[in-house]
Amino acid sequence: MQLSHARLFPLLLLFALGLLTFWLERTARVEETHPSLHRHDPDYIVNNFKITGYGPGGLAESTLSARKMVHYPDDDSTDLDGPRVFSTKPGEAPMTLVADRGALSQDGEDTFLYDNVLVVRKEIPLQPEMRMQTDFLHVVRSRSLVLTDRNVAITEVGRSLTARGMEYDNAARLLLLHEKVRGRFEERKNRK
Repeated sequence: MQLSHARLFPLLLLFALGLLTFWLERTARVEETHPSLHRHDPDYIVNNFKITGYGPGGLAESTLSARKMVHYPDDDSTDLDGPRVFSTKPGEAPMTLVADRGALSQDGEDTFLYDNVLVVRKEIPLQPEMRMQTDFLHVVRSRSLVLTDRNVAITEVGRSLTARGMEYDNAARLLLLHEKVRGRFEERKNRK
């Protein structure tokens, strides 16, 4: 059975129309998305950024501030320059966290602090001021939890600890050190 030109032409025409339809659909799909979504360009920048989180009773529980906040729409990421976190949840020791730079999760629940991270837990009855230094810290705001997988140095009056990897639960006042833990403890003098 031989295909004549009269029978072959409609098949070739259908094939060409199918290819044209496929090409048009692909071209239209690419043009639907905004070109800026294909690049990592910021959609907004906020200088001297400050946001306050409130608890169920309407009292301020945490404040996040930064010299600059930059948001990127392509991956919904947020970068912070000079972030500072201040936590004042009722029943917990006030805590201040500062770093050179940081990032926020998409829902704002997690804060990631990088480079020269310093955590200061204020003195409360029966507990002296505590300072913690590391290169990276992950803060989970709702759980009052700070974590790192990097080297950390913790100091209080008469005590010092170093380790690699740490979890600190500010609500429970529980510190977990993961590995390479070293400590120095001096005898405390009785307070009068």
